[in-house]
Amino acid sequence: MLASIASRGTQQVWTVPMKLLHLDSSIQGDASASRRLSAAIVEQLRGSDASLEVRYRDLAAAPLPHITLPGLAREAAVSVLDEFLAADIIVIGAPMYNFGLPTQLKAWFDHILIAGKTFRYGEQGVEGLAGGKRVVVALSRGGIYAASSPMAANEHAEAHVRAMLGFIGITDLTFIVAEGVAFGEEVRAAAMEGALAEVKAIGVHAQAA
Repeated sequence: MLASIASRGTQQVWTVPMKLLHLDSSIQGDASASRRLSAAIVEQLRGSDASLEVRYRDLAAAPLPHITLPGLAREAAVSVLDEFLAADIIVIGAPMYNFGLPTQLKAWFDHILIAGKTFRYGEQGVEGLAGGKRVVVALSRGGIYAASSPMAANEHAEAHVRAMLGFIGITDLTFIVAEGVAFGEEVRAAAMEGALAEVKAIGVHAQAA
């Protein structure tokens, strides 16, 4: 949908609103740290650009099926991919469960990492086809997995997301991390306060393809 007309000298130019896809995957509902952060990120981005068109998908409330070869051609699977391809900005709420991603979120990635659609193999190797998008990930971790932590080698959520998005050509990637949220109310509150402060620095921008 065309949103407005901008003037450039004597010429009028149609401007098209950017599209934002908001995903949540935590099973914890209102108690979820990642949901609170992802909502704050979307609110911050909408404050920077009120014309943003936002589409929301709750992967925990309405899980996607695990992919099968016949299933990739079904209308529901095609719509998930089309929804991703149409988005300029993707905000992902990603809690870390058992050192990795929730299966609900992994299933979503399995629906968008499709050869010939978001990546392809060529003579020079893999080429990502989904560049030009911006992704902001709200990542929550119950423990401490920062690079300086003894548990850092067990962090397979952020690393996995970085690998999958990089594989399809997305380089404009921001992580807002709250960790230690299972270490009691005081630690959780401090972690959320720090993460929410980072959210306030986020603004809308478009990456050149």
